Amino acid sequence: MGIAELFLLALGLAADAFSVSVCKGLSMKKKNYSAGVIIALFFGVFQAIMPLIGYFVGSRFGSFISGFSNWTAFILLGIIGVKMIAETLHSAESNGDTSEFHLDFKELIVLATATSIDALAVGIVFAAVETNLLISVSIIGGVTFALCLIGVIIGNKFGSKYERKAGIAGGVILILIGLKFLLGAI
Repeated sequence: MGIAELFLLALGLAADAFSVSVCKGLSMKKKNYSAGVIIALFFGVFQAIMPLIGYFVGSRFGSFISGFSNWTAFILLGIIGVKMIAETLHSAESNGDTSEFHLDFKELIVLATATSIDALAVGIVFAAVETNLLISVSIIGGVTFALCLIGVIIGNKFGSKYERKAGIAGGVILILIGLKFLLGAI
């Protein structure tokens, strides 16, 4: 697999993580670059680790993993999307809560896992085709990191202007991404 193909593959794998990063940026009331870097790191690292797992373990358990991965992503993203909408509506009811944005590491782990499950399957492909694993996972992780950092910044820019609508839209986007995974399983 060539470098150009790997970049295209990385862009495709990073699309869901980018969308979720936009949603995380939407929930920030102020610019928080350190939080943006942490969010992007979570997604980039998970997108790089999953093909490694797929490469070393996935070929043995590939049929088992593929049987439930779309449903898992749908459920996890759906729950987090509903939670995001509920929190947005609750903060609007409590007279515009201006509390600072805080990183929920458990939520980041769930989001990063849910959006990188497809990268696990790519790892199985890497085991079947001749590719440099280190270069492949580095490109996937790097592209995902960069796109997610841009996503957080974009989300923050629009979130501060359209806070309530953006929070609801972010939750709906997460639910729709989860639905996309589910429809892919059907």
